Amino acid sequence: MDRLKDRLVARALEEGFVAARVCRPDAVPDVPGRLRAWLEAGYHGEMGWMERRVEWRGDPAALWPGARSVLMLAESYAPETDPMERLGWRDRGVISVYAQNRDYHDLVKKRLKRLARWLIAEAGGEVKVFVDTAPVPEKALGQAAGLGWQGKHTNLLSRDWGNWAFLGSVFTTLELEPDAPEVDHCGSCRACLDACPTGAFPAPYVLDARRCISYLTIEHHGPVDEGLRPLMGNRIYGCDDCLAVCPWNKFAVAARDIGYAARADLVAPRLADLAALDDAGFRARFSGSPIKRIGRGRFVRNVLYAIGNSGDAALVPVAQRLTGDPDPVVADAAAWAVKRLSE
Repeated sequence: MDRLKDRLVARALEEGFVAARVCRPDAVPDVPGRLRAWLEAGYHGEMGWMERRVEWRGDPAALWPGARSVLMLAESYAPETDPMERLGWRDRGVISVYAQNRDYHDLVKKRLKRLARWLIAEAGGEVKVFVDTAPVPEKALGQAAGLGWQGKHTNLLSRDWGNWAFLGSVFTTLELEPDAPEVDHCGSCRACLDACPTGAFPAPYVLDARRCISYLTIEHHGPVDEGLRPLMGNRIYGCDDCLAVCPWNKFAVAARDIGYAARADLVAPRLADLAALDDAGFRARFSGSPIKRIGRGRFVRNVLYAIGNSGDAALVPVAQRLTGDPDPVVADAAAWAVKRLSE
């Protein structure tokens, strides 16, 4: 089986993953307690789905009792330029690096399925593949398998590939030799904590999603708290600040899939153009993009907050036209933007 594991890892690298390691499904015994404390603190905000199937989310062995090994994989989506540079382009919107092209779920899952089919053909057994769509504690399993460690920003990072990576997993009934877990290498560094615009980290290694711009722009329904809107700047979908400042990114590995190369129209798009999108226009522009799932209303809300933060009086008419939008959340955001630009 050891030779099988070596060939499996080699195959994973051929598929385009930057790293592959193995752990047992029961290798994260501390997750249930940490998850329970996080939920009890209310840090999950409106993400009620985090409370459902909590026994699976906390215990991968319970998700599929028949599994004996978990192959954890990392796939790089490292950007070619520094995403922080665009935060100063106030009439433009900033979209998180991972969402500037095709939906990563589709790209990663295809590779996982090919790898899983190869494993079945070589050794039999049963497999299940997951990529951020099931109650799997992927980051904890990634650390247990030795892929990297959960940094103070709660994301997985590595001395070999930084922190620009998607995680995927292949659960199997086969017995594969587990790798040694990774240890923490953050040391005294707090670059990610200090970079957060909204102070979303109440403590190192703890994220309060209710203050996280990624959560606010993607998961949060309804109006965003007025005290947080100015802190969002021109970030209209997600936020990369805590990832971008990590010093371990000096070892970042270039993305290998062309599907992660930024689309020209999603690199610092003009806020005025985005605010003008109706539902059909929104769907057409973001076809195949993860942005499409939040819908036109939530997206234009984010754009209007960015317009309000732009300091550009020329954008007042753009916001003014949306003060009567049928979506009350969009209308509220438009009125706020007009007021802020008129102050």
